[in-house]
Amino acid sequence: MIMSITPLYNEFPVFLKRYFPYKVQKISLNAGFTCPNRDGSKGYGGCTYCNNQTFNPDYCRTEKTVTQQLEEGKLFFARKYPEMKYLAYFQAYTNTYGELESLKRKYEEALSVDGVVGLVIGTRPDCMPDELLRYLEGINRQTFLLVEYGIESTRDETLKRINRGHTFQATVDAVERTAACGILTGGHVILGLPGETHESIVAQAATLSRLPVTTLKMHQLQLIRGTRMALEYEQHPQDFHLFQVDEYIELVIDYIEHLRPDIVLERFVSQSPKDLLIAPDWGLKNYEFNHRVLKRMKELGAYQGKKYDM
Repeated sequence: MIMSITPLYNEFPVFLKRYFPYKVQKISLNAGFTCPNRDGSKGYGGCTYCNNQTFNPDYCRTEKTVTQQLEEGKLFFARKYPEMKYLAYFQAYTNTYGELESLKRKYEEALSVDGVVGLVIGTRPDCMPDELLRYLEGINRQTFLLVEYGIESTRDETLKRINRGHTFQATVDAVERTAACGILTGGHVILGLPGETHESIVAQAATLSRLPVTTLKMHQLQLIRGTRMALEYEQHPQDFHLFQVDEYIELVIDYIEHLRPDIVLERFVSQSPKDLLIAPDWGLKNYEFNHRVLKRMKELGAYQGKKYDM
C-alpha cells in the first residue's frame, strides 16, 4: 500500500513541475541596472541593508553581456545535469528600471539563448509602468514569466527607515496590476528589520495573504559590510534584534502557519558570502536550514495555513 504524504508547505520545485516536464534552474543575471533610490530619482544610497555583491555569482558581471552570463551559468550547471533547462533570472538591482526598448532587448536576448525556457524578473513595486506591463503581458503568452517584487516589509515606517523610497500601497498596486494581467507574481520579504517584532512580522503574513501573490521568498535580516545598516548597527546595536537560529526557525514556522495555504514558498533563509557577512552567522547551508524547519514543523504538527484566517 502506497501512502501519500501531504507536504507541510508548498515547495518551489514542485510548483515548477506544473510548468516544465524537465529540470529547470535559475541563472542569475546582472544586466547593469540601478535603482531609483540610488540614482537620485527618489533618493541616494539605496536600501540601507543592500550590498549587491551578496547575491551575485561569479559569472554575474556587468561587463559581460546577458548572453555571456547565461552561457557561463549554463556551463556551471550542465556538468551535473546535462539535460537541464534554464530560467534567466534578472536579479541585481531593479530590472524594470530603464527605457522600454532597452529592457525589451535584454529580455529578448535572454530568451534567444539556447536552453532558456523563461524569465524571472526581480524589481521594485514602484518600477512597473503600464507600458512595460502590457509588453510583459505579451511575453507571458509566449513563455514562462515570473515577476518578483521586493516587498521587504508591509509597514510604512519600516520602509521609510530602510530607505526603500516607496510605501506598502505601491506594493499592493503593483502586485494587483501584475496578477490581473495573468502574470505569475512573486514577493520577497526580509524578516527581522529594525523596529519589527515577532508579532508584527507574523501579522505581515496575513497582510501578504490578501494579495494575489503566487510565490514568496523570505530570509533573515543579515548585516553586510559596507552598508549603511552595518554602520547603524555599530552605532546603535540596541535597535537591532539578530535572531539565533532556533528562534528564527520558530518565527518562520509561525509565519508559514499564518500564510494563505496556496502560496508557493521559495526560500526561508539566505547565505551571504562569509567575507561580507557581519551577523548572524549560523554556519548552515540553506538545505540544512530547510531540514531543520521541516523537522520542527513535524514535531509541532505545523503546516502552511494552519492558522490562516480568511
